[in-house]
Amino acid sequence: MTSAPEQDPTPDARGATVWLTGLPSAGKTTIALAVAALVRAEGRPVEVLDGDEIRGFLSAGLGFSREDRRTNVTRIGFVAELLASHGVTVLVPVIAPYADDRAAVRSRHDGHGTAYLEVHVATPVEVCSARDVKGLYAKQAAGVISGLTGVDDPYEAPVAPELRIEAHREPAAESAAAVHTLLAKRWTE
Repeated sequence: MTSAPEQDPTPDARGATVWLTGLPSAGKTTIALAVAALVRAEGRPVEVLDGDEIRGFLSAGLGFSREDRRTNVTRIGFVAELLASHGVTVLVPVIAPYADDRAAVRSRHDGHGTAYLEVHVATPVEVCSARDVKGLYAKQAAGVISGLTGVDDPYEAPVAPELRIEAHREPAAESAAAVHTLLAKRWTE
């Protein structure tokens, strides 16, 4: 049995990973879901690898130590690159607080010739704390939890992301449109 020769994907079939990093309650997942809807409406394959869902399955049992965070980001990065290399647009709203872990994910993508775009959802901690979507900031303030990224655990903001969004200054639809524009440029390169 012979198989057809591999062909380079057309620009319309190329996938990409878009990693949305930022503090808890910054708006990463809201933006990712809005971008997914835009991409899906164009008939492109898209997946959202939400950090909370991943921790419930792929990274079940991991805590929030430095090593466990690295393992979690590495696993998510592997899945994202695999999907993106097969033409899927992968949106990853995951904190990934350490720059070297994000750099390792980028390096894996680069090594496989897969597009990787970093988006920093740069919402200040004061705004995130006021939003407190999951009640994490309140739990940290009450001493119920510790190790909250950006409060009593480090968050290393990206120095040179492909896009920086100040989600606290614009509606989610506007932020999503900016990410979609970034992707559209990637698709036409």
